[in-house]
Amino acid sequence: MSPRAAAIGITPRAGIVITMAALLGAVAFFWPFLVAPGTFGSNYAPPLIFGVLLVLVLCVVISEIAEGGINSKALAMLGVLSAVNAALRPLGAGTAGIETVFFVLVLAGRVYGPGFGFTLGCTSLFASALITGGVGPWMPYQMFGCAFVGMLAGLLPRATGRREVLMLAFYGALSGYLFGFLLNLSFWPFSLDPGSSIAYLPGLPFTEQWQRYLAFDLATSLGWDTGRAVTNFLCVALAGPAVLTTFRRAARKARFQAPVRFAAPTPEDAGDP
Repeated sequence: MSPRAAAIGITPRAGIVITMAALLGAVAFFWPFLVAPGTFGSNYAPPLIFGVLLVLVLCVVISEIAEGGINSKALAMLGVLSAVNAALRPLGAGTAGIETVFFVLVLAGRVYGPGFGFTLGCTSLFASALITGGVGPWMPYQMFGCAFVGMLAGLLPRATGRREVLMLAFYGALSGYLFGFLLNLSFWPFSLDPGSSIAYLPGLPFTEQWQRYLAFDLATSLGWDTGRAVTNFLCVALAGPAVLTTFRRAARKARFQAPVRFAAPTPEDAGDP
């Protein structure tokens, strides 16, 4: 098997920035459990504030990743796949949780590396939001969630053949559930009547607040997230082999740099001029 091609490299400094962004992202998503009641005066303020911060952080991270090495071929590939994802998303969004945007993101992150996956997650959701009119305070959270879905796909362990496709299919299903679980946190505190037993109630102990959120997620989002997970699994399992082959053929022709941490090049790759 050929080494994994890194269309966009991640420098050590970019890795540090991504780690810091992940920490801020965790705070942005889990703010209902971290922010003291009355800190911002309103439950509507934290998601808006963190949403703006996430946009700024994503811009910094993408600039750091680009500084690590993004050539015209990688930029062209990024533009094409962002357009494909933006066109695919309206085909399923809004119907029983079916999401058609994730399987391309997972497969591209797997083939072209974590830096490419992170950037593609941001650009895909941004382009999709502009096309569908889905721009709102939820967009930064969606961009951040998809960015990490693509990045983690590029960090999965090596595998070949059917084992690789099966691994990616299960990862796609798991990412579907985790994406929904995180996105719900961004609007849970102000989406229900405060008198509800599953509503956010400022000042409650963490364990009780956590139980309320789990009940909310199961009651309102499990079916939707299951639709997304099943869609991801089936798309990767059925289309994965052909799409992986196509992406890797494009990577060989573009001669993206393969990271040293992966296996040595095959004789076929070594013979390339």
